Amino acid sequence: MATYSRASPASNKGRLLGGAALLAVGFGGVSLANNSLGAAAPVPDLKAIRAKIAKIVEDEPSHGPLLVRLAWHASGTYSKETKTGGSNGATMRFKPESNFGANAGLQIGRNLLEPIKKAHPEISYADLWTLAGAVAIEEMGGPVIGWRAGRVDKTDGSECPPDGRLPDADKGHPKITAQHVRDIFYRMGFNDREIVALVGAHALGRCHADRSGYSGPWTRADTSFSNDFYRELLNNKWTKKKWNGPEQYEDPTGYLMMLPADLVLIQDPAFKKFVELYANDEKAFFRDFAKAFQKLEELGVPTFNKGWFGWLWG
Repeated sequence: MATYSRASPASNKGRLLGGAALLAVGFGGVSLANNSLGAAAPVPDLKAIRAKIAKIVEDEPSHGPLLVRLAWHASGTYSKETKTGGSNGATMRFKPESNFGANAGLQIGRNLLEPIKKAHPEISYADLWTLAGAVAIEEMGGPVIGWRAGRVDKTDGSECPPDGRLPDADKGHPKITAQHVRDIFYRMGFNDREIVALVGAHALGRCHADRSGYSGPWTRADTSFSNDFYRELLNNKWTKKKWNGPEQYEDPTGYLMMLPADLVLIQDPAFKKFVELYANDEKAFFRDFAKAFQKLEELGVPTFNKGWFGWLWG
């Protein structure tokens, strides 16, 4: 889930079979996936890990959106031009990335997953964070997200991406804001349809004034994955909120909110047609979101680019 921020100044158990193949674990059963790495390595117990992630969400539903945001922000820093950033490495463990304004509060999500990492050290942080996002979406009623292992952790912060690669909530004018949103997502390799599908994750969670500066939920069921974000965006009436915080919009009740970067999805005709599609067809939204979110979580993972399929999930 892309949590938009204010602009910043810099701002099933598997076994290795002779080192040649891995058991692939998924809901559809067990199959073999080739492994060109050769060397034997401990295989994570994905069923156990998945169950522990699901328990986090079950015990406290508000942790679901947080885990989605963690996976989103760990993945959304990728640049297709420089081949830097992305989910590989889990560099948010280190400064300066851990201190980026857009990542405020995400230490809570990382800490929630730390006991799982300690109990299952064979899974990388990068795989754990992305699996957590995928599992959380499903636990909140969303689509099954295709997921595969293979991400490798970095050992220090020397490869942290620069600040500013995640989207800001407002650039001062709708056309400029719309272009900013495109610039951010195009840099990762997404098109307009994928952009609108991914932003639909705003059905989940809420903004916190002490983190992003913004405040409030986008929907009335913010721990349930649905197409409600698009329905509210299209069918509700949005007026500028009168408060001391940054520019945001509210519905007539004053409970729901939208950000300027949300409103451009209906102000820009090329975006709006997909908002209308997803507002009227939740199945289409779930299908497109699942594809786009898997793509997001696999950005910047060299082993995937080489066709290695590790442990499969979904």
